[in-house]
Amino acid sequence: MITAAQIRAGRALVRWTQEELAEAANISIPTLKRWEGSEGVPAAEPNNLAAARRALEKAGVVFIEENGGGAGVRLKKKK
Repeated sequence: MITAAQIRAGRALVRWTQEELAEAANISIPTLKRWEGSEGVPAAEPNNLAAARRALEKAGVVFIEENGGGAGVRLKKKK
């Protein structure tokens, strides 16, 4: 699962508005705003969170899982 902080940070890395991510993931803007305003893993349908993750990954975001140093995001290295 991805966290609210990862969604906010990933969106910032690719310079997307909430509207752009909502459209790319086919979710509503109020849903995304609710997720981003939460702590930890948002209370959401798993398929909707997966859609947001896929949209951000397609835009170049790499999700870093919790590994003792904390979950995070970074941009893919350009080839």
